[in-house]
Amino acid sequence: MTTHDVHTVGIVGSGIMGAGLADVMATAGFGVVARSRSMAGAAQLRTALETTTAKRVSRGTLTDDDRDHMLARVTVTSDLGALHDCDVVVESVVEELSVKRSLFAELDRVVKAGAILATNTSTLPVIEMAMATQRPEAVCGLHFFNPAPAMRLVEVVRAVTTSDDTVATAARVAQTCDKDVVHVADRAGFVVNALLFPYLNHAVRLWEEGVASMDDIDTAMCGGCNFPMGPFALLDLVGLDTSVAILDALHAERRDSATVAAPALRRLVAAGRLGRKSGQGFRSY
Repeated sequence: MTTHDVHTVGIVGSGIMGAGLADVMATAGFGVVARSRSMAGAAQLRTALETTTAKRVSRGTLTDDDRDHMLARVTVTSDLGALHDCDVVVESVVEELSVKRSLFAELDRVVKAGAILATNTSTLPVIEMAMATQRPEAVCGLHFFNPAPAMRLVEVVRAVTTSDDTVATAARVAQTCDKDVVHVADRAGFVVNALLFPYLNHAVRLWEEGVASMDDIDTAMCGGCNFPMGPFALLDLVGLDTSVAILDALHAERRDSATVAAPALRRLVAAGRLGRKSGQGFRSY
């Protein structure tokens, strides 16, 4: 098993995860080309990077010179063709399979031969994206967790078509970013979400049944299991729409009653109460 040299990493998506991935890759020393659908989105990503690096400088965890060099490694664009010379491209767009399949077909046309195309999906089948390309052996999952600069874990996901070299190269990229790598098969939810979301869903059901209040459930799981945050706080952080999408993907594969999204989750999503990102979810922000 060999690894390919990686000098430049493309990031597709300019949301929280896209900005976090650009931060992580540039901090690790990679050149970064970050693509948003609009230049306004690209500018917002650049602003987010400037803000987070300024905070690190003020805390003394990053020098002015290192910040300047890190930011200089990042190019933002709205042109998908600007990713042509990237050695690895990681997509982090909306968790909708049709959108991702269409994107991978486009990436396959514009990114140079031999480059790896990776998805940051947390749940969706990697094989579906691989088969939208003419290079299924070079497609894998590279699942970073939110917030990417702080969370140490990366799941490297092997589809049935993924080559050993692709897996080895993707793992080396993550390790260069000072992340802990776990290797997983292409199954819905991989490891973390396959275990996490039935738990989160059950917490909502306990609340619906009147077993305890949201605050008491959160307090119980923090104090009793030493979790850093309770299930309702975590659901609001992840996003309730994202949580329902993950549960639906898990249920489509597993047909397990534990993965049927609780009614309260669906009602809140229907009302546009998506969590922190919308200002209101289970709680108000």
